[in-house]
Amino acid sequence: MPAETAATASSLSPYREIDRAEWARMAAGMPQPLTETEVVQLRGIGDRLDLREVREVYLPLSRLLSLYAMSTRRLGAATSEFLGEADTTTPFVIGVAGSVAVGKSTVARLLRELMSRWADTPRVELVTTDGFLYSNAELERRGIMHRKGFPESYDRRALVDFVRRVKSGAESAQAPFYSHMRYDIMPDAHVTVHRPDVVIIEGLNVLQPPPAPNDVAVSDLFDFSIYVDAATPDIESWYVDRFLALREGAFADPNSYFRVFAELSDEDAVATALKYWNEINLPNLEENVLPTRHRATLVLEKAADHAVERVLLRKV
Repeated sequence: MPAETAATASSLSPYREIDRAEWARMAAGMPQPLTETEVVQLRGIGDRLDLREVREVYLPLSRLLSLYAMSTRRLGAATSEFLGEADTTTPFVIGVAGSVAVGKSTVARLLRELMSRWADTPRVELVTTDGFLYSNAELERRGIMHRKGFPESYDRRALVDFVRRVKSGAESAQAPFYSHMRYDIMPDAHVTVHRPDVVIIEGLNVLQPPPAPNDVAVSDLFDFSIYVDAATPDIESWYVDRFLALREGAFADPNSYFRVFAELSDEDAVATALKYWNEINLPNLEENVLPTRHRATLVLEKAADHAVERVLLRKV
């Protein structure tokens, strides 16, 4: 593409395109709040997160989000003053979306930890949408157990009601608890948030548009949204690597739903992982998750080594 044409296309993009080096300069003068041990504890299976990645990518992102939250709070207070009402400032809600195995859970945990270190946003909660999956019994009843993780496998209304309650400033809001060990909802357990400064909602489908014109999408209630992106072949590789790592770890637990996979040979484990990828996770990515990328406020583009190489920040 000629330079002039490329420049024109870039100027028409709804995003500012910021390369890694330019984004990293935003961290100049910011103290590193995490230790190497804390980073290791936050890192998900297969992620290659280190202190440099935290400093150059996620520390400036956490500060940007904190500034957005502070500005939103000030606008809320100014609006209340204008209307002659008591200040009813409510939590700042962030959505984090992306494929299975792309590292979005690590991003969400890391941002929760970093944002809580800024004076403007000391109370940060994280809720995953796994808790809003229908129970396995309900998925079986509906005949969609094989579609677990697809949009129809979630109780969308309950998720919207939860975020609406958080966003309305309720003193507390409860979300169901999902056990990855049991691969199911735990009926007697809940996650409760108590009017924090920031709530991060992480999940595959959080940027889905509303199913009908008059419905509310959960993303309508977000103040900021992030899509964690990578090339599909890289995500496939990470998915297989994660499956192999889990076979040696969580799958080996006698209480694990996936105990049956613990004794697989390397060859059979790779074949099993690729089967699940090609039959479930890849179709879901292509049909439902990736098409929501353009709805994000900010996109983190990862390279094959999991390092973020470019940041896209929405300008319109």
